[in-house]
Amino acid sequence: MRIVTGGIRYHVEICGKGFPLVMLHGFTGDSSTWTPFCEQLGKHSRLIIPDIIGHGKTESPEDAGRYRMEEAAQDLISILDELQMEQIDLLGYSMGGRLALSFACLYPQRVRKLILESASPGLELEDERKQRRMKDAELAHFIKDKAIKEFVEYWENIPLFSTMKRRTEKVQGKVREQRLNNSPIGLANSLLGMGTGSQPSWWGQLDKLACEVLLLTGEEDLKFCRIAEKMDKELKNSSLVTIAQCGHAIHVEEPEKFGTIVSDFLSNTNKGGIYSGS
Repeated sequence: MRIVTGGIRYHVEICGKGFPLVMLHGFTGDSSTWTPFCEQLGKHSRLIIPDIIGHGKTESPEDAGRYRMEEAAQDLISILDELQMEQIDLLGYSMGGRLALSFACLYPQRVRKLILESASPGLELEDERKQRRMKDAELAHFIKDKAIKEFVEYWENIPLFSTMKRRTEKVQGKVREQRLNNSPIGLANSLLGMGTGSQPSWWGQLDKLACEVLLLTGEEDLKFCRIAEKMDKELKNSSLVTIAQCGHAIHVEEPEKFGTIVSDFLSNTNKGGIYSGS
């Protein structure tokens, strides 16, 4: 369905029945990231799956300022209000995880449970943020100057996604096809407006979050494992689950395990720790 907020037409997929679970994809993703989970998670949750601004079928405005994390969170509030949903469970992956955490910090009363897959509260130091903004700007220019195909080839070969090479050609091809359907201006402005260097740092807010939080990491994604371990110490009510022999994109690399862990958390049976089961 289409929902207009702040002058932007958002594309939102909805499936399943139960307490609402909003699912936010990562950079270069779209709602199709999560639709394979409609059958499993839709048994107990009503899944609300938007294409984040600049991605998929949602519009990609020219103004990079419109992509600011606070603006995206406000858009999500408007979508929930349109759907008459006062409180939600919220799941986000990578960039979507940063948006999910931003939303929870800005509107804590609207979140019952929070699930963060390979996510970060941002960078603590202004100098770190400045350096990251410069790198994001360089990448944004690369996207604008080159064909989308050339950028996708570069992006799928960065070290962060090295473990994806173990997946079948069919799985890799499906991810590649989805990425190629994105708007170059949308991706570039996402980096400029809501990249890690541009977003606020939420490290100082973690101890104020009262909702239950599940932190998910892949065992071989060492950087985000360290971030999650640090977050787990700061949060009041969190559990950390690390998936064995897995990298950054857990929901793609180990979808069955991912779905089971999320379902267990939403039904209060998740115990945390290293997960290697089937």
